[in-house]
Amino acid sequence: MSSINILSKEISELIAAGEVIERPASVIKELVENSIDAGAGHITVEIKNGGTTYMRVTDDGSGMSFEDVPTAFLRHATSKIFTKEDLDNINTLGFRGEALSSVAAVGKVELMTKQKNYTYGTIYSIAGSEELSHEKGGCPDGTTIVIRDLFYNVPARAKFMKKDVTEANAVSNIMQKITLSHPDVAFKMIRDNRIEFNSAGDGELYSAVHAVYGKDFARDLLPVDYEYNGIRISGYTVKPLYSRSNRTFQNFFVNGRYIRSKLCSTALENAYENMVMTGKFPSCVLMIEMSPHDMDVNIHPSKAEVRFTDEKRITDAVYFAVKNALMNDGLVYEFQIKQNQEWKKPVDKEKTETVQQEIIFSPIEITDSRINEKSTEIPKKTEQVFAESSTEKEHEKTISEPVSTVDEPMYESFKYISAKNFEKPAEPVEIQPENVKSAEIKKPDIKIIGEAFGLYILAESESRIIMVDKHAAHERIIFERLRSRNCRQYSQALLTGIKILLTSEEIDIMENNTELLENLGFVFDFSERPYITATAVPTFIMDTDIENIICEVADNLRLHKQNPQSEFLDDMFHNMACKAAIKANDKNSPEEMKSLVEQILANENIRHCPHGRPVMFTMTKSNIDHQFKRT
Repeated sequence: MSSINILSKEISELIAAGEVIERPASVIKELVENSIDAGAGHITVEIKNGGTTYMRVTDDGSGMSFEDVPTAFLRHATSKIFTKEDLDNINTLGFRGEALSSVAAVGKVELMTKQKNYTYGTIYSIAGSEELSHEKGGCPDGTTIVIRDLFYNVPARAKFMKKDVTEANAVSNIMQKITLSHPDVAFKMIRDNRIEFNSAGDGELYSAVHAVYGKDFARDLLPVDYEYNGIRISGYTVKPLYSRSNRTFQNFFVNGRYIRSKLCSTALENAYENMVMTGKFPSCVLMIEMSPHDMDVNIHPSKAEVRFTDEKRITDAVYFAVKNALMNDGLVYEFQIKQNQEWKKPVDKEKTETVQQEIIFSPIEITDSRINEKSTEIPKKTEQVFAESSTEKEHEKTISEPVSTVDEPMYESFKYISAKNFEKPAEPVEIQPENVKSAEIKKPDIKIIGEAFGLYILAESESRIIMVDKHAAHERIIFERLRSRNCRQYSQALLTGIKILLTSEEIDIMENNTELLENLGFVFDFSERPYITATAVPTFIMDTDIENIICEVADNLRLHKQNPQSEFLDDMFHNMACKAAIKANDKNSPEEMKSLVEQILANENIRHCPHGRPVMFTMTKSNIDHQFKRT
């Protein structure tokens, strides 16, 4: 056996650095978090070649004293923890005291820092954990750190770096998360001499979202503001129609720290159940505020994961917060016709003898329109209802034009671009339940215009045109009936029973769930094994293949016999509703179509079919008037 040796300082520093510094993005995260903890109001991050050759972080924070600078580069040097009790009450982002030490072990570092009201600052350089210079000099307030040639002394690590564009994307992703979590700080991200994004630092989360993800993403959000059992959930969640094909845009922050959490992601997606299409996932930017004593952030080297002491409490808080926001919005989408309409000039002058002129219509784009409807009660302490106003509050900010970053000096004057001329979703207004009166809601006046393409109902109501997908709407209505387990009123006795051949296991599970089946509108006779006889079925499946539907019911119950009333039965309800719903080109009377539209407007749950497609769109009279140049 080889003798046991104490590792040299150089090797131990490299090993420690490997635990914290994986790639340029790891360096940026650690340094930016230190800047935030230092009270910076403006932070600029610049990288070149993905950060492998050059990284710069400049802030206007508190800075460091001349004496503290060398100490800051020692392992476990921190200004945030003094006793073991402090570990149970961590509110800062960086606290391990390993960031600067780890960076200095694998890169060439130059630091310039100055505290406010001091005449001179400190200029310091270190490479491979070896101090190169430490002297006083002229610097602006705050701290600037430049790192060059990451992993220059660890070639084995350097060769595992990805392509420059991949490393740069990782840095951008980290910066996006940090920008969203700290809307009160103005961030600038510069990538290869080009400004990638610029946040205002005005304290508004919506401004940060707009800066990071752009106006299209920000336009499709709903505000969230909810408190549950000591946990506050705030931020924004996306409208179901604009869900995405992956979970990339699901952002969760706990006490200002970005986390990856399957727990929170599951709660979010459960809130969207039966609202989004298969293969689509909701996006969000949700801030979770809770006591530090209820979680452990010290379980992951990069602090990207946390452990909650009460997982059910956090999942319930996220679920009810998002569900509340979705149900209060109404989720009625409006066809919005673009307003920049122009008359097209004739291309051939010889053809202008005719007096006809051609009108060019811009493509139709879809936005949404909120409607005031009664709020649906879900478990909560207070109800959140959106304030309606004739005009949305416009958020504007005077901006400075960005300076070119080519040959930009290390100490720049901080300039930022604010999100200009964008509409922010209406903030929720909290109404105490005791002040809410159960006023009778006026039934809307609906006039059926007709039907288009054998599928879409056209109706007029309250200065708007309503377009309804009759199959999707009817499918959702039936689905909600089935889920309510309250379909006895739709049960229709059959003159001649329908016999269905089933396995012994299927018959047993059907017989054991007689009450559930009766609540769905079914009545069976189990006296003639191996057959069961349907003696009554719900009216809305009378025109379908009843035998096939009953076989599917039996199979679903068999698969979920441990908990036959769980949410897994939703698949069965989907199939039943889809088969029973009105189909395209079915003939429907004006009375039937009117009844369908009335049921949609009366029930907030009927905004998407069970597969997530919208059931209706609206077009306001004012938009139509504008299209025809009447306004």
